[in-house]
Amino acid sequence: MTEKEYGDLVKDMMPRSPAGKDCFNAFWIGGLICVIGQFLMNRYSDLGLEQDMAGTASSMTLVALSALLTGLSLYDNIAKHAGAGTLVPITGFANAIAAPAVEFRTEGMILGTAAKMFTIAGPVIVYGVSASVVYGFIYWLWTVFG
Repeated sequence: MTEKEYGDLVKDMMPRSPAGKDCFNAFWIGGLICVIGQFLMNRYSDLGLEQDMAGTASSMTLVALSALLTGLSLYDNIAKHAGAGTLVPITGFANAIAAPAVEFRTEGMILGTAAKMFTIAGPVIVYGVSASVVYGFIYWLWTVFG
């Protein structure tokens, strides 16, 4: 069997991806997460918080809900149907931090939960902070010498 014949055989035997259905689910579930965030922001504003504080409070609530759903093993069930729709930045990031902590909790608080909590999100935090320092320095140079 040639390489091309093998490739054709594999292609014929692979299950077809329901891309349209996957995109639709990602769209409506990701949109629902955003609607929940906007609802929370409106409610916090109704309680008297200023717009920026209401945004902060709603973000904190979404992070807490995402971590709670991850801890209860419900976030993965939602993600199975939503795919990329659960990667709405704030909830996806909270899940990325909470999931390894939950997965390794049997290894103890120090070597399990605490050590594994930032295995996925750690590089994002490190490179995000590093990039912001570099960009801030470039901006400062631009304002002082530009």
